[in-house]
Amino acid sequence: MGLESHIQELADKHHKLDEQIHDELHRPLPDDLIISELKKRKLRLKEEIERLKMDVH
Repeated sequence: MGLESHIQELADKHHKLDEQIHDELHRPLPDDLIISELKKRKLRLKEEIERLKMDVH
């Protein structure tokens, strides 16, 4: 797998986490613990994507 395709795969996962956060926030009783964990995972992915993009350039 090339670096660009790996970055795209991580970006797709990042987007899916964003959708999960959105869905959880719009439930009748959102679970703050789940939202917090999803946001942490999303941030780690974002940091990894940025690090990999720096390696490409």
